[in-house]
Amino acid sequence: MRNLPPGARSVSLLLLGFLLATAASAEEVPRGAEIRIARAAGPIVVDGSLADEGWKGAVPVDTWFEVQPGDNLPPKVASIGYLAYDDRYFYAGFAFSDPEPASIRAPYSDRDDISSSNDYGGIVLDTRNDGRTAILFLATPRGIQYDAVQDDATGTESASPDFYWDSAGRITADGWVLEIRVPFSSLRYSDDDVQTWGIMLFRNYPREFRYQLFSMKLPRGGSCFVCRENVLTGLEGLPGGDHLVVAPYLAAKQESASEGGAGTGLADGPTELTGGLDAKWIPNPDNAVDLTVNPDFSQVESDVAKISANERFALFYPEKRPFFLEGSELLSTPIQAVYTRAVTSPRWGLRATGKNDSTAYTVLLADDRGGGSVILPGPEGSSFADQDFSSRVAVARVRHDLGASFASFLVTDREVDGGGFNRVFGPDFQWRPNVADTVTGQLLFSLTENPDRPELAPEWDGRTLSGSGLDVWWSHTTRTFDSGLEVKAFGDGFRADVGFVPQVGFREVYGEVGYTWRPTGFLTRVRAFAFTDPMWDNDGDSIRNLLAAGVGMDGRWNSFARFEVYADRWRVAGCGAASGSTLEIPKTQLRFILQANPSLLVSELSLEGALGEEIDFDNARPGHGGTLTLGGTVRPTDHLALRLDTSRRWIDVRPDGGGAEGRLFTAQVERLKATYTFSARSYLRLIGQYERTDADPALYCSPVDPLSGSFSGSVLFAYKLNWQSVLFLGYGDDRALQDDGGLARTGRQLFLKLSYAFQS
Repeated sequence: MRNLPPGARSVSLLLLGFLLATAASAEEVPRGAEIRIARAAGPIVVDGSLADEGWKGAVPVDTWFEVQPGDNLPPKVASIGYLAYDDRYFYAGFAFSDPEPASIRAPYSDRDDISSSNDYGGIVLDTRNDGRTAILFLATPRGIQYDAVQDDATGTESASPDFYWDSAGRITADGWVLEIRVPFSSLRYSDDDVQTWGIMLFRNYPREFRYQLFSMKLPRGGSCFVCRENVLTGLEGLPGGDHLVVAPYLAAKQESASEGGAGTGLADGPTELTGGLDAKWIPNPDNAVDLTVNPDFSQVESDVAKISANERFALFYPEKRPFFLEGSELLSTPIQAVYTRAVTSPRWGLRATGKNDSTAYTVLLADDRGGGSVILPGPEGSSFADQDFSSRVAVARVRHDLGASFASFLVTDREVDGGGFNRVFGPDFQWRPNVADTVTGQLLFSLTENPDRPELAPEWDGRTLSGSGLDVWWSHTTRTFDSGLEVKAFGDGFRADVGFVPQVGFREVYGEVGYTWRPTGFLTRVRAFAFTDPMWDNDGDSIRNLLAAGVGMDGRWNSFARFEVYADRWRVAGCGAASGSTLEIPKTQLRFILQANPSLLVSELSLEGALGEEIDFDNARPGHGGTLTLGGTVRPTDHLALRLDTSRRWIDVRPDGGGAEGRLFTAQVERLKATYTFSARSYLRLIGQYERTDADPALYCSPVDPLSGSFSGSVLFAYKLNWQSVLFLGYGDDRALQDDGGLARTGRQLFLKLSYAFQS
């Protein structure tokens, strides 16, 4: 710790003292009551009715708790769950009472497109019974499915992974009924003849408040969620695996592009026919092998637009591609050393994932054609270089569970054709000494030989680099008080080319405290908080110094509000005549988030903003401005959803020679998505996205276009038997903004994809 600034060293010593002071054995977290399951008494048809012979004799689960907004209170509405299984499937059935069935919120939507303003319910299954990771199988009264992986280690819920399962819902005169059927081949469990799992039964009941009902108590505070699950017993003689899924696809694409620039007419390109497949082999219930050949990783829906103007570091976008999503929680570590979108265009990929006893593992190999960009990190910003080369990628992680804690080791490697490599390795851990505290950390080392491609990036001249990265944090959560402390330290030569690490060469200490009240009335939760986030370079000079304080609130209409006063100070490199110098520029702002789901007709309303002082990072000047982002969904009918998102950012600065403030730039993004969902299997979607940036070249140190922007539109029809058996038919149109404000066509695309999953 000798290279840390004095403040960081003090915090690190405090953290070390905490670790030594709490080095007692880990405290056992109380779990929910035992639920015993029995084999189905007969066949069960998943049709939204609980009258089948198979449900007879199933023990009802009728003890539920309102965990939000109430504190484990008896629920306002009755809910009964039933569980059963046979030689192939795990079943869950629910009878959800509702005093006003006409108020049930059950619009049609695509898979996973379910908001907290909808009625839904289902199960959360921890088939490994480790109290750490679980799969959510949830559905609405229309049978619309939502599946996700909840990981207590990272505290995240990822909806990216998809699973094979069936569901059916039906609205009745006194509420609604739900049936769920999950093939055992979709689950990962041990090969023991007698199984013990963890399970939660869940209901989302949105009315004047969002009521969340569980089959077990969920105490306030604490550092885990899955750990509170009920204990599920009675499973015996489950199938032993040897399951194969092969999903070949055929795709046709025809692109047209302007030959001489925007507005010069389009030249039709040839129709491209491609094919490939994804395959998954499950040799036993605890292990899976994935193979992809010439995979189709095209994005059916564009990424949600983000304004990149005046950003210092690269923007992160989530992974959506199926091959990378088996056991995705094993690729998530404190340092984002694995970012699978960095594997841009693989010719093939091979992956093995599984868990044996207390040890989980994943190994991934891929041959990447290249394309896209590589992040070039630094202490005060990041840039990009074109990935104009092929490479081979390898990733491996092994995690060993130690009760509620674990220790792990990660290795990544990218070998570049023509010379060059990046190799990263090191341990990480999580320690839960008691219910309230969690300590998580990772230490990585990297060895890098840059490609000898100076035409792509000046630093790519074949030089070698080495460095380390450290990230350790402690969090403490009780019913009313919470606190956290995080220390980061990254060497100048650290690189993670298979990951997402846009900043290196710095030391950082983050600390936060909060206190929570739970009133009754319009507001159900109020949390006051304060945090600090100072950062230094490796010479001990300040990069930034942040102090902030604010308040967050939950309330009626499933609403959330957060306000904070944000006082920051950044070190900024000068430009123009001052190039090579550095300045410290303050940045004080009011930041806020407002969200609400008032009804089914108007839902998911949100307004986020930051107003006050701004920093012109491009030209190293103070300024004033802000960022506002507005979003909302309107549903005129149960089948039609209109989603609007708009964002605007602006900065006013004084010219270097003095004078009145002028507008440096105004950047805006508007995105409208209209979706008509015919049924749980098919929909028609239209997306229009407009981006525009107006800038004043006279206020910039380097040349900049006074006007830039684009428009992209798409139409897509989709039919899905399941998440891998699909038909997509789409059209796209791209246009560039001209100096006169018009939009000139730059390209168009026609797209067809057919995929079908064969299972044995």
